[in-house]
Amino acid sequence: MIDRPARLRLRRVVRKRKKQVEGIGASADQQLDRHLIRRLVRLLAVRRFVMGWMCLLILLVAAVAMQASALKKHFQVRVAAPGGTYSEGILGSFTNANPLYASGSVDSSVSRLIFASLLKYDDNHQLVGDLAEKWSLDETEKIYTVTLRTGLTWQDGQPLTAKDVVFTYRTIQNPDAKSYLEASWQGIEITARNDRTVVFKLPNQLSAFPHSLTTGIIPEHIVGTLPASQLRSSNFNTINTIGAGPFRFEAIDVSGDNAANRQEQIALAPFDRYHGGAPKLGRFVIRTFRSEQQLVESYSNRQINAMVGLSALPGQFESDNTTEQFGIPVTGQVMVFFKTSQGVLKDAKVRQALVLATNKREAFDQIPYSLSATDGPLLRSHLSYDAKFAQATNDRNQANKLLDEAGWVKNSSSGIRSKDNVPLSFKLYAQTKSEYTAITGSLQKQWKAVGADVQVILQSEQDLQSTVSSHSYDALIDAISLGPDPDVYAYWHSTQADIRSPTRLNFSEYNSPVADVALEAGRTRSESAVRKVKYRPFLEVWRADTPALALYQPRFLYVARSPLNGFDVRSVVVATDRYARVERWMIRETNVSYTPSLENQL
Repeated sequence: MIDRPARLRLRRVVRKRKKQVEGIGASADQQLDRHLIRRLVRLLAVRRFVMGWMCLLILLVAAVAMQASALKKHFQVRVAAPGGTYSEGILGSFTNANPLYASGSVDSSVSRLIFASLLKYDDNHQLVGDLAEKWSLDETEKIYTVTLRTGLTWQDGQPLTAKDVVFTYRTIQNPDAKSYLEASWQGIEITARNDRTVVFKLPNQLSAFPHSLTTGIIPEHIVGTLPASQLRSSNFNTINTIGAGPFRFEAIDVSGDNAANRQEQIALAPFDRYHGGAPKLGRFVIRTFRSEQQLVESYSNRQINAMVGLSALPGQFESDNTTEQFGIPVTGQVMVFFKTSQGVLKDAKVRQALVLATNKREAFDQIPYSLSATDGPLLRSHLSYDAKFAQATNDRNQANKLLDEAGWVKNSSSGIRSKDNVPLSFKLYAQTKSEYTAITGSLQKQWKAVGADVQVILQSEQDLQSTVSSHSYDALIDAISLGPDPDVYAYWHSTQADIRSPTRLNFSEYNSPVADVALEAGRTRSESAVRKVKYRPFLEVWRADTPALALYQPRFLYVARSPLNGFDVRSVVVATDRYARVERWMIRETNVSYTPSLENQL
């Protein structure tokens, strides 16, 4: 219980505290009125001034933010990034990826991406190791020893050894396998010294032999049990393909209800254990097209990244800054092959006159892009080339003089020459493509001016192949692959014109004992200076006999949509050499912050 005095004291304390609170509240009201309410009226009077400062503050903040954003972009660079699907459209059809059989544009492309070879070409057309780590030649110049890289594997994880290399080339040698490479491998012994060493023993010296080691190697553990006669039709070539190249087979899709509109899509995935490093692309797709129209339309619709098979860039892409065209020189040659074994072109004077009457520049002016002229059986880049033996052209007066001296009389009304009642008339065959159409049209006109009646016959690729294989032409315009080595035995030695020859690449059916001896001697020497001397008689007699008209070095046109980083191809031996560094290609880009270390990488 609280007594009365205590209650009175408590009551007095409460009243005192209440008065203090009331005093504080009254004081707060006075201060609020004095410092805020009364000044608020004054603040409204200067609102324009305050709003101006507030707007200025907002502008300053926005400017700082924009400047920071701009500086951020300034200190960033756009660099290539891995990933993405790259789709390449190629004119042609897919039939066989096996390197022992692949020959067309599509087949060769798929084969090159899936399979690896012992050697390949670098940017300067020099042979470098692919699966091979090194190679050597013994003192007899007949035995080549190749050492493989360590740790090589097939795309199914199995080890790749020297046994696979031996199996590949012995299969090529087997006539039952029916490989188009068979003829070039006859008489060569191939053995495995150990798992990493392969020995090639040649029957004779052959300086160009290392260039034969650019064929893809196939796995013995996959197809070794197949009879050689069944290899060409095996599904290993189309759907169960296993190689050691940068990409592995993933899937194939075929669409279209007839041959005219059929298309194939071959999807390839990167091979992570590729000896050259895993490819940067996430997937590589090759799409086939039967016509240029289909190919161009697909590119226009952005269904593919690149086009292969065109001779010129379509006009609609000339102003497209996202499209790049690469006119890549090929180490080959386009020539007019004169059939020297029969008809009016058997007369060397006629052949010489036709060459003299040719104005190459006039013919090349019909082409909407530049061409590099050639002047003999070798390219200027070949070590045995000699400008002293260049073909003479663009001399119509001398051409007429030669024909007059040879007894070819010009008819005053028709302008066509004849001799012994035989008109100076022949058929010139070429493939139906814009480039050859323009060239043949120009040559027809030029040669008519000296009295020659030339019938131009343009054929599809398939029909022309049949014409070429049977040698059923008077003259032929075609491109031949020469490569970086001056060994042109296959095109000009008399044995290569024989109907029994497996390839029969001597399209002119040229027969010269002097040329034969020189070609045989030149290919059996390894020293550059000696080879140049040995080839000189061939160059001299070839110019005199004029079995062909050298025209120009062909180019490979590659049209691609940018960006395509890592693609830096200046020239190729064959079109598929564009894949020499395909593992570095990248089509994606990303922004990264700039640093000094990044500058060194760029």
